[in-house]
Amino acid sequence: MKNTFLKNIFTFILLYALIPTNAQTVGVRDTILMGSRFQITLVDKDSISAEKNINKAIDEMIRIEELISDWKPTSQVSQVNQNAGIKPIKVDREVFELTKRAIYFSQLTNGAFDISFAAMDKIWKFDGTMEEIPTENEIKKAIEKVGYQNILLDEKNSTIFLKKAGMKIGFGSTGKGYAAQKARTYMQNLGIQAGIIDASGDMTTWGNQPNGEPWKIGITNPFKRFKMADILVMKNAAVTTSGDYEKFILIDGIRYSHIINPKTGYPSTGLTSVTVIGPDAEMCNGFSTSIMVLGKGKGLELINQQKDYAALLITDKGKIIRSKNYKKIKKKLK
Repeated sequence: MKNTFLKNIFTFILLYALIPTNAQTVGVRDTILMGSRFQITLVDKDSISAEKNINKAIDEMIRIEELISDWKPTSQVSQVNQNAGIKPIKVDREVFELTKRAIYFSQLTNGAFDISFAAMDKIWKFDGTMEEIPTENEIKKAIEKVGYQNILLDEKNSTIFLKKAGMKIGFGSTGKGYAAQKARTYMQNLGIQAGIIDASGDMTTWGNQPNGEPWKIGITNPFKRFKMADILVMKNAAVTTSGDYEKFILIDGIRYSHIINPKTGYPSTGLTSVTVIGPDAEMCNGFSTSIMVLGKGKGLELINQQKDYAALLITDKGKIIRSKNYKKIKKKLK
């Protein structure tokens, strides 16, 4: 559960058959947002319109980044962090509700998902600068500042207060999925009939390709890079992957995942990747991160309780496991 600068989440998505077969145009652009690679794909009436609407989609995601990025000192989330242990901070309802949903995931997973994990960002660094793992004492001190129970929300006044000094919240686990979902809704409201918003592996799709076919998304198997773990046929749906095979540190021959268990302070183990499918990218994102932390047994137990979401897990031994409703949910994506 770590969001670091220039984080490049899991290049696991492959797009097929993007060649237009009628008067419609497919516009595609890559950009960097929230420290990660985003790709916007729109099916539009012509290239000029596509470029203009891609700009609007990017502007919408920049707007969200300005609200929730804990790397930007002027963001509302940064203001909340700067006033930890001091006073509540009034935030836009959008930020308040995003925080509220994050706490829902914390309650659902008994703390395996926790946006206050951000207090650990000074002891675990995945930017190439770490040469040794943190000491037990450093981890213990950082964990003392982690705990969703100490994120106090005032519904009436729309304020967020972090009870302990030194606490921080960060939306590295759901922010990109949320941004993708908001950009999709914005484009649909503008009348864009089809497209894909790929927020560095947190993806949402709508409509069909110009040839009338639904989008096809390939899920990479990190153990067999040239063979897909599965291929999804998607029309109005979302898919996200959390994994440890693209972002990690290697110290003394041991690989440490960038996804941190907020209860132990150490990287998650046991699973190499988790892909979640369903209707909403933010929710998919929350579930995929949670399952990586919970591990195979408890992770499957969690996702098997969800009627609208399913997961494909790949263990650190390369075994592929699907949740009990995977086939059913996959069929609903079409």
